[in-house]
Amino acid sequence: MVFQAAWFAAVLGAANQIPLWGTAAVGAALAWHLAVSARPVEEAKLLGLVCLIGFAIETGNVLLGQVSYTSGQPVANLAPYWMVALWGLLAIALNVTMRWMKGRFWLASLLGAVAGPASFVSGVKLGGAQFIAMTPALATMACTWAVLMPALVWLSMRFDGVAVPEVAHA
Repeated sequence: MVFQAAWFAAVLGAANQIPLWGTAAVGAALAWHLAVSARPVEEAKLLGLVCLIGFAIETGNVLLGQVSYTSGQPVANLAPYWMVALWGLLAIALNVTMRWMKGRFWLASLLGAVAGPASFVSGVKLGGAQFIAMTPALATMACTWAVLMPALVWLSMRFDGVAVPEVAHA
């Protein structure tokens, strides 16, 4: 529920020209997640890596001329900050609600190819972004997410700050 509420806040905030409000909601969700994590430093590493990856992917989509954003872009050709924040939401979901994908890389690839573009379409329908060329954008996103989601699952296995580490007994 936290993920969905923060996602809607970010997208609707951007759509209504108040992207900072939605980004603040995402920030609160991320802070809460880190506060309740068993190993917050590991979760923070995952969060930072996923946000960097997201910034690169979303900036690439802008530079390829496939999408444009209605707000939250201090620099025109870079990904908007609220969109990068959404990647942070994805990062915290990887070790919680998406935990079942760990080790299931083919399934993660299939899910990524479908759910990644579908999530973006939802954001476009709510007014947070626009497609410049919908079909090429969706094809690019499907291919990107098919490769990216297994990589993100692998990163979540490497930087799992939610699972309580096993204690060795002597």
